[in-house]
Amino acid sequence: MAVIEVIQIIKRFKQILAVNEVSFEVQQGEVFGLLGPNGAGKTTTLEIIEMLQKADSGEVFISGMNIKTHAKEIKQKIGVQFQSTSLYDKITVRECLQLFAHYYPNPVDVDTLLTWVNLEEKARTYTKHLSGGQKQRLVLALALVNDPEIVFLDEPTTGLDPQARRNIWDIVQKLKNQGKTVVLTTHYMDEAERLCDRLAIMDSGKIVSTGSPQYLIQQAQLPTALIIEKSALDSNVLEKNFSFTQKDGKYMLKTHDINTTLQNLISETHINLNDISIQKPTLEDLFIHLTGKTLRD
Repeated sequence: MAVIEVIQIIKRFKQILAVNEVSFEVQQGEVFGLLGPNGAGKTTTLEIIEMLQKADSGEVFISGMNIKTHAKEIKQKIGVQFQSTSLYDKITVRECLQLFAHYYPNPVDVDTLLTWVNLEEKARTYTKHLSGGQKQRLVLALALVNDPEIVFLDEPTTGLDPQARRNIWDIVQKLKNQGKTVVLTTHYMDEAERLCDRLAIMDSGKIVSTGSPQYLIQQAQLPTALIIEKSALDSNVLEKNFSFTQKDGKYMLKTHDINTTLQNLISETHINLNDISIQKPTLEDLFIHLTGKTLRD
């Protein structure tokens, strides 16, 4: 069941076409990711769905309701974590959650929220004394105050260290286990592969591909890379028989027929199999294939 339907939305900022006839659906209970380089239109698309921006044209339905006519009802069903959020410095974590809880008729119990985001021990700590990861968990808790059915996360782990990022990943997984729908934008390929059931890849305001990470990589039919240690063979022998590149002090051969290439490689160079590693196509390879850019361009 589609809980979010985005139909042909367009948004211009003066001469800039930020969102260009974007359409996609998000299914109930899935984690759906929007990927794209800087300026691709991800945040603008998210803000239109969240009713923070108005589209110039197109329609958005959430739980079957049009955001133009049922904004009040929809806002009770969603939770939003913004790309950047300012918090009062001289307010404790508990007080911050209590403040936001007063905005809703049936908020989640504050102690429950603290448990959800693993901030029980920081309940009496001023927000200005929280680490970056702790602040992000608090901001995520604020997005969950109304126990939303749908949670929007705009680059939830940007700037966090690896451990803090994984803490956020665990919370997203918990939300999915609770049956909530999560829509997120991210600049991290490993995050998208780890968390997202399906992705929409955006570039220049348009959706260029949609599907699960595994499906998209498979459909693109990208080549597999054979990585060879430089010390394992003479480059002159390699040059006579194969086309290759050098990366990180190693040789790289790309092929669509790995078995034949391996057989030919071993036959021509007499290389030991232990000196060869196989690198399957990644989400980053797919992204560059579709957009010609890295994720942070």
